[in-house]
Amino acid sequence: MVKNFWQELPRPFFCLAPLANVTDAAFRRLIANYSKVEGGWPYVTYTEFTSADGLALAGEEGRAKLMRDLLFTEAERPIVAQFFTATPAHMEAAAALAAKLGFDGVDINMGCPDRAIEKQGAGAKLIINPKRAQELIAAAKRGLARGRATAEGAPNLPVSVKTRLGYNKDALEEWLPALLEAQPAMVAIHARTRKEMSKVPAHWERVKRAVEIRDALKSETLIVGNGDVKDLADARHKAKESGADGVMLGRAVFGNPWLFSEPKAEVSVEQQLRVLVEHAKLFEKLLGDIKSFAIMKKHFKAYVEGFPGAKELRLKLMEAENAARVGAIVEEFLS
Repeated sequence: MVKNFWQELPRPFFCLAPLANVTDAAFRRLIANYSKVEGGWPYVTYTEFTSADGLALAGEEGRAKLMRDLLFTEAERPIVAQFFTATPAHMEAAAALAAKLGFDGVDINMGCPDRAIEKQGAGAKLIINPKRAQELIAAAKRGLARGRATAEGAPNLPVSVKTRLGYNKDALEEWLPALLEAQPAMVAIHARTRKEMSKVPAHWERVKRAVEIRDALKSETLIVGNGDVKDLADARHKAKESGADGVMLGRAVFGNPWLFSEPKAEVSVEQQLRVLVEHAKLFEKLLGDIKSFAIMKKHFKAYVEGFPGAKELRLKLMEAENAARVGAIVEEFLS
């Protein structure tokens, strides 16, 4: 079991961003299998964000479905469970559960712009409610301590936060100090405001400013930058320019479970397509009874591009209703 792992990571370190209906148990397992690193260097894995309210309030069937979001394997460590809620008691309960399940830490989503989540006062809405944000961090710490004590008697797993520069405008100068006051182990900053979504280039100069604010306050919290990161080389460049302790990569992982490989993996079209089939089968096996197979379509778009016949193959895959059909289409193409 990795404990207090944030401080133990090399600098800069890299994180797989939590992406709804993307970094599910199937895709994470695939990434862990194909992102090979010489010497065993670890990158940090996140679950998809999971509703702490749902875990606390849902019936048996609903809770069982949510628990699928928290499936993981040893190969994915260090792995962090990400939750969203505006209710401290629910965050405490979710964190306790994460500790009992063996996660290496808990992250609180304070940046999601989804309106349904914001109506609950969660996600990006917490940026304009710093007092509640602090209460949630404290609740997560209590929950981890309680759950870890029950499990193994070592209540010292870290709490982190993923957020944005601000809500309607950049509020980093006020928002970040409020978070640092609650002493999370790490703050990941998507370098855009909630209003900007992903419509403008990420403001990496503000990640640099976040590091300056952290240092001026003599905080031990680590700062991670996020936004428009193309690959590990780009991540290293952005870390050097900003002074961030780590970098989070999100969209770069689409169609690329080799993203975190070092040295960089050279992948043929055939390899890429066979992994696509493996991905579809794994999705169906782990999640097919609770999630629509149509979720795989966004992955098909990413895996199948940039080679002769890609467009025609992609159109056929978009019509596939199950993994067996995906496999048949790919085999026909390769033959």
